[in-house]
Amino acid sequence: MSDRKIPVITISREYGAFGRTIAEKVAASLSLPLYGRDEIIKKVAKESGYAEEDIRKESEQMSRGARWMNTFLNNAAVYSSSYDEIFKAQREVILELAQTPCIILGRCGGHILSEEGIPGFHVFLFADRKTRLARAAQLPENQGHTGRDLERLVNKREEGRENYYRQYTGCPMGDARNYHLSLDTGRIPQDVCAQMIVTAVRTQTGAESEQR
Repeated sequence: MSDRKIPVITISREYGAFGRTIAEKVAASLSLPLYGRDEIIKKVAKESGYAEEDIRKESEQMSRGARWMNTFLNNAAVYSSSYDEIFKAQREVILELAQTPCIILGRCGGHILSEEGIPGFHVFLFADRKTRLARAAQLPENQGHTGRDLERLVNKREEGRENYYRQYTGCPMGDARNYHLSLDTGRIPQDVCAQMIVTAVRTQTGAESEQR
């Protein structure tokens, strides 16, 4: 199979919907590099000069409460401008990465590519709340949080992710019309989800026929 036939794959997901796990499986199957939050943040920091901590805050502080507090305590224009500039730097990094086949996890990757007319295959992963809470409890970042405390934390992360996406795309997160494939990871096993993505990508690009 020729990698040149494989487009850039973007994977958006609800918090706790096994996005990273499934993305890693797809990357392994297609022998593609995977760029998620940590990888992209490091690259943005290196190329833009922004501190990694500031770049992380740009997405993590998108909850309504955090945005209101930052706007109240600081100059609103400066606050907005600073984070907008960070997003622009991230956008340039994503466009740079998209010059060769890869998988981009989150960071509004699908929207950025679509705006620039760059061919891609866009996936959205979602799951029922029970599944996402169970998964969230397993993540290192949530260790020590249980019960209602965990639910509040997940709510905050979900709100931040949704507001971040809407802020920079003008679209609601998860609208099926913006994706080639939407999968319920609460009902479909992770391995099957990964294989469905791989098969769909190969079928769309015609790469699968080269193996026959």
